[in-house]
Amino acid sequence: MTAASGIGEPDGKEVSNRMSYLSALIASFRTDEDGQGLAEYALILALIAIVAIVALLFLGGQISAILSTIGASV
Repeated sequence: MTAASGIGEPDGKEVSNRMSYLSALIASFRTDEDGQGLAEYALILALIAIVAIVALLFLGGQISAILSTIGASV
């Protein structure tokens, strides 16, 4: 806005400052992906843990029998 009138259209310099601020803000959103990468790794790790637990629940008895056989032969 112009200082003299207090009302009206912003001058060119103020518009330029606002545009550069918005451009910098948008650029920071595009390049700030550190938290996103960490969240993706956490989700992958959680999925692997769930798959391992489910596999142990279904195959636990068979794995135990195989390990007992191996342990007895040693």
